[in-house]
Amino acid sequence: MDTALILALVKERLGVRTAVRDTYLTAIVAGVVRELEDEKGIALQPDDASHLMFCVDLATWRYQSRDSDGAMPRHLQFRLHNLMIHSGGPGR
Repeated sequence: MDTALILALVKERLGVRTAVRDTYLTAIVAGVVRELEDEKGIALQPDDASHLMFCVDLATWRYQSRDSDGAMPRHLQFRLHNLMIHSGGPGR
């Protein structure tokens, strides 16, 4: 996945126009991509808009809920489960 593109879209979604938070946001984006690929077994396709937008949405949620104890929103859970099922899940 193109982490630079994901970062740019996360910044747009958050309304961040400066590079002040880039280090932190880049770490979140890299963590999300690695988790999806390595832990969840999802073969992310760079040309698949649904994969791209799920990474953006998950990274945005992780950033916005960093001080929260709340669970992942249902819409993200459903999308994650669908991606895992479609990709064959962990240990394909």
